[in-house]
Amino acid sequence: MTTGSSIDGVLVQWGERLFYPASRIVKPDATPRLNTPNRPSAAAIRQRIAATVVRRAPQVMIKVTGGGRGMGAIAAHFRYICKNGQLRIEDDRGVVREGKEAMHDLVQQWRVSGSLIPETSHRREAFNIMLSMPHGTDAQTVLKAARGFAKRELRDHHYVMVLHEHQANPHVHLSVKAESIDGKRLNPRKTDLHRWRETFAEKLRELGVEAEATRQASRGANRRDERIWQGKARQQGRLSQRDEQQVKSGANYERSRSGAFQAWARIKKALQASDVPEDRELAKHIVRFVSESAYFKEVAPRLQREAARQDRQRTTPVQSREVVKTRPSVDLER
Repeated sequence: MTTGSSIDGVLVQWGERLFYPASRIVKPDATPRLNTPNRPSAAAIRQRIAATVVRRAPQVMIKVTGGGRGMGAIAAHFRYICKNGQLRIEDDRGVVREGKEAMHDLVQQWRVSGSLIPETSHRREAFNIMLSMPHGTDAQTVLKAARGFAKRELRDHHYVMVLHEHQANPHVHLSVKAESIDGKRLNPRKTDLHRWRETFAEKLRELGVEAEATRQASRGANRRDERIWQGKARQQGRLSQRDEQQVKSGANYERSRSGAFQAWARIKKALQASDVPEDRELAKHIVRFVSESAYFKEVAPRLQREAARQDRQRTTPVQSREVVKTRPSVDLER
């Protein structure tokens, strides 16, 4: 059996690759240190693994759905998310407004607070963000979690939010001014979006809702996220087969998925060698989770063919192998 400290080192080293943004990934160490600042603990990694592969916790969704290039576009988005004053709209100070007049006052406030926002602009003056959870999640809890998310991640910006609970998935529309209070501009990148998902999931868990923010690569997902218009078209029965979610492909896709599978394999092997029954049981769930993933089903036939080819090579007589080596190599790209 492997020692507990050795297993914990493997969990931290490879768990970071599965559950945390690329900016936090460190190069593998021969002897991983568990006390490095800002590194997750082995217990935290175990919790993330169990939530993902055992309990199959619901995955949070955060999307940047666009942004207003000028006050005209921002006002139009305000009207859309609050249904032209019918739904309550809450700002970064916690003030809740309702009605057309209140919405008009909010537009004027945004126009002149900080740098003047013209009616039309060549640059994005606001970002539209949607935070969503699957059907069945309590809508008010989603709103509370979104409020906690905004206070942490957007605390230097003016923003407004509106809860939508009349559709299949409860979600919050959040519009945030691109320019912060101190004049810095928001420019969300991929690593920021992953951190945002982590924060939103954390706020939901604090409220007693099981939620995870596992990356697509770590889940072995092979389809692109459904876009807003696709979801609306699906609900209305207008989504054609051509407009369905597209299957991912390409070098980056292969690299990220194969890297995640390597991390799962290292973690599974360490847990299998543990003298703790719960660890060995967790390893079984990892095997099941990975084998059920879309990417594994996609590459399994290829892996089986490669394994069969290697078996044939091992059973080929030495003399025959030498003959094979003299033949021209086959171009697998053709």
